[in-house]
Amino acid sequence: MTSRLRVLVHGGGIGGLTLATALARRGHTVEVAELRGELEALGVGIIQPSNALHALREIGVLDDCLAVGFEWEILTVADPEGNALARIPQPRMDDVPPSNGIPRPALARVLNAAAVAAGAKIRFSTTITELTDDGSGVDVTLSDGSSDRWDLVVGFDGIGSPLRSRLYGDRYTPEYTGFANWRVTVPRLPDVRGVVMGTAQETKALLTPITDDTMYLAAVFAEPEDFRPDPERAHEQFAERLRMFSGPIAEALGAVTDPAAVVYSRISQVTVDAPWHVGRVVLAGDAAHASTPQLAQGAAMAVEDAVVLAEVLDAQDGVPEALTAWEERRRPRALWVQALSRAVLKQEMGGETTAEEDELLKIGVPGAAHVLVNPY
Repeated sequence: MTSRLRVLVHGGGIGGLTLATALARRGHTVEVAELRGELEALGVGIIQPSNALHALREIGVLDDCLAVGFEWEILTVADPEGNALARIPQPRMDDVPPSNGIPRPALARVLNAAAVAAGAKIRFSTTITELTDDGSGVDVTLSDGSSDRWDLVVGFDGIGSPLRSRLYGDRYTPEYTGFANWRVTVPRLPDVRGVVMGTAQETKALLTPITDDTMYLAAVFAEPEDFRPDPERAHEQFAERLRMFSGPIAEALGAVTDPAAVVYSRISQVTVDAPWHVGRVVLAGDAAHASTPQLAQGAAMAVEDAVVLAEVLDAQDGVPEALTAWEERRRPRALWVQALSRAVLKQEMGGETTAEEDELLKIGVPGAAHVLVNPY
């Protein structure tokens, strides 16, 4: 469309800031309402696979991500002692790198700077309190008392999306998978120049470099829904769960002396089966299709959602037509990733898979990586 749009993005995480940058660079007026009081990012680090890097190149931040992260190509599968069993090159999309590890706070700073430089306005400590969509626009009141009218409201507000609740009530609440992710940042071992996946029985632990000096150790275990690590000995509880490992994983654990350094998060999933857009309000990223971390594609799907939405808003004649076209492109890919990632989680943890999941698993994780570097 030729007219410039006014877009309110609800949520200033990875997907929301990517969209804000993509739209502002195209000349649209964009504001981001972020509930947190300041720029921060929870967690440790993430893997940016090649398709995510390709999307981030579209908004001009690829070099910035590589500069503050750790570019890598080879996934090494190792035994409990750290001996390599297989070295698997990761596929690349076009001419961008195969993978990059990056600290979450560093990525947040890169995306925030890009959004502001592009002309987007970011409001912290702010959320939507009132919203009325009359078909031709959306009247929104924010928690800071301001009101305005927007052509489009986009909910990149995470797995617990308040905007999703406004649209669908409690119809789509996060579903706990029965598993939780333990992670901690440690000094990078010199030999860890790509992801090292240690395998022992049904336990897998990952070492992922995120800067020249740091890496993170992550592992998934079955945990009761109400379990929380002991704040005084979380590092010891993590080590107990990985006691079958020696070599680099044990060495990484030995560097953890502060229980507060351990990041524990339950793995939940959300699947919005209904349309992701209602009128001029649309859900994207984890708000619409949160998945498990087994394919390292959660943030990648969010940035793909963002760049494709910006693209179709320019290509279509109107906002409703653009949202329909966007969902037709994004829903099959995002839900395929979600389904395969959940199937891999169940397979890795010795859970029972369905016939449909068994069919998905035939492609395997390497096969999925090759599929995902195709155009989105």
